[in-house]
Amino acid sequence: MNPQFLMDGLIAGAIIGLGAVGVTLTYSILRFSNFAHGELLSWGAYLALGISSALGVLAAGLTTPLGPFSFGWSLPIAAVLAVALTGLLALAVDAALFSSFRRRGSAIIIMVMASFGASLALRSLLEFLFTSKPAYFSQALQIAMKLGLGLRATPDQLAMLAVALVSVIAVHLVMTRTDIGRAMRAVSENPGLAGIAGIDVRRVIRTAWFLGAALACIAGIMSGLIIQIRPYLGHDLLLPLFAAAILGGIGSVPGAMIAGLFIGLSEAFTVQLIGAEWRAAVSFAILIAVLLVRPRGLFGKAT
Repeated sequence: MNPQFLMDGLIAGAIIGLGAVGVTLTYSILRFSNFAHGELLSWGAYLALGISSALGVLAAGLTTPLGPFSFGWSLPIAAVLAVALTGLLALAVDAALFSSFRRRGSAIIIMVMASFGASLALRSLLEFLFTSKPAYFSQALQIAMKLGLGLRATPDQLAMLAVALVSVIAVHLVMTRTDIGRAMRAVSENPGLAGIAGIDVRRVIRTAWFLGAALACIAGIMSGLIIQIRPYLGHDLLLPLFAAAILGGIGSVPGAMIAGLFIGLSEAFTVQLIGAEWRAAVSFAILIAVLLVRPRGLFGKAT
């Protein structure tokens, strides 16, 4: 068996893990499965692409590749702006849709169905604006470097792994070492009691939306840089995202990333062992197994 599946699985798992961290944060705070989360990956990638292209037009030097990478300064700058814009998009969707349901005390199923509608609307708007034709941050071809033990990776892939690691560590530190992080964990445990204790629950909800969307944007940019950008980018990753969030344990940031890596490696192993057509079945099988055997996940707390 070719050991390259380990590197392929780590790269796919890093993307899944980052997206899953956003899923687990929003679920633990808002108490519903947001099926529009996948579209935030797509919007983040397209926003970064649009900003990067605009910067390239304004200053062609910004698109000159940085060292061994396929991208120039235009992409890192665009990524920072895209993260902010994707976070604002998530806040806008919440203000226009979900906040009204929360005020009315609507049932969870209504919130879930509303997220389905938001997902369709956001995806259709992307197709209208950018068409369904695949897009790319760069057309440059990179030669994979030998890493030893039969593993290869391009500089872009190694950079994305580093970005994923730094992002997860940063979110974990925010959740464990800051006041807003402690407030988020308190609201996750008991929103009513947290409000009585003086915590601004609405601020916590806004933070959860923004942080989850920011991580989704980074995951979307990673996927777009390594593979390609298209409106269904996030939709195709939705099942692995939820599988990783549940496997890792709702509310656990490290758990979501570890579970994402596990699912990525499992998919890569399945592709090499059986075939690519069984890739989607892996996430579904893991999701069902976790729900049957350990519903709280690997790092989740018993309720």
